[in-house]
Amino acid sequence: MRFTDKVVIITGASSGIGRALVYEFAGRGAKVVAAARSYEKLKKISLDIQSTNLEILPVITDVSKEDDCKHLMDATIKEFGRIDILINNAGISMRALFEDVDLDVVRKLMDVNFWGTVYCSKYAIKHLLESKGSLVGVSSIAGYKGLPGRTGYSASKFAMQGFLEVVRIENMKKDMHVLIACPGFTTSNIRNTALAADGTEQGESPRDESGMMSAEEVAARIAHAIEKRKKQLILTSQGKITVLLNKWFPSFMDKMVYNHMAKEPNSPFK
Repeated sequence: MRFTDKVVIITGASSGIGRALVYEFAGRGAKVVAAARSYEKLKKISLDIQSTNLEILPVITDVSKEDDCKHLMDATIKEFGRIDILINNAGISMRALFEDVDLDVVRKLMDVNFWGTVYCSKYAIKHLLESKGSLVGVSSIAGYKGLPGRTGYSASKFAMQGFLEVVRIENMKKDMHVLIACPGFTTSNIRNTALAADGTEQGESPRDESGMMSAEEVAARIAHAIEKRKKQLILTSQGKITVLLNKWFPSFMDKMVYNHMAKEPNSPFK
């Protein structure tokens, strides 16, 4: 699949993996629809892309709101007349023990990570079926293995993956492609904006970001997986080992994950 003139919608497009995806697909000749809540960040990215004579449509979107997701698809069809690829990338994280966390934090994560994917997919699916296009969810290794201190995050990613798997099976004879992409720890701002127990942003990453896979490499790998119409993409060696060992030695991996996450500075558990 070549991306020239393909219409690609990317949610969570203002930073991290989403921003990297915008540049990746624009650089490959796609017509990019960049969706995010931040007008200023979208404007800056759009002006940068347009300065190279590439096509981009910025759409202010809060994926936790169903009407915003419908508007995103309507605006795309109005501007470009079709949808070839939808990448559900918008997401937030959290860091707190379940016994301490405000339940509104868990609800917010489900609203953005899970319901945002459901809403966008619902209003895009008829167009994706027409174009025999690709429906993509940017999930996480946390969608395969529950991470302590991230109850809402893991729950939302497990739910996203189950949802997308069913959509794939329902449409397996209609030539619509569904990809579940699972990055490992990636250099992005998701840990900086992760919610604490009371719903405030933690403000800084608890992990050393220097050795992580870059958002740009993740974006390139996702683009390649879409091109090859892969069903699943698991990134980083650590992520692949975690998924594999958890399948055969779940109790052992419970201990390994606990010990690994407990080493974070100011970990909520020890």
